[in-house]
Amino acid sequence: MKYGYIRVSTQDQNIDRQLADMYNLGLDNSKIFIDKQSGKNFDRPQYQAMKNILQSGDLLIIKSIDRLGRNYDMIIEEWKDLVNHQKIDIVVI
Repeated sequence: MKYGYIRVSTQDQNIDRQLADMYNLGLDNSKIFIDKQSGKNFDRPQYQAMKNILQSGDLLIIKSIDRLGRNYDMIIEEWKDLVNHQKIDIVVI
């Protein structure tokens, strides 16, 4: 299954560009998870909901690596967990 994750840092920021990219890759709203909050940690409601449904072999699509988080070390650890432990493939567009 293919899923998309979108994050902006504040409620006021626009998600349209990221959303358009997800639509262009064939995703619909039921497969796109959106958080409008800081990337300081992974305690984001939609991110956690997405992680709970991801299964081995699924594909996660993100616009850019910084959409996962804002701290490089934290992003690398999360990436390793998704890829190595959950066996999720990730595409950064």
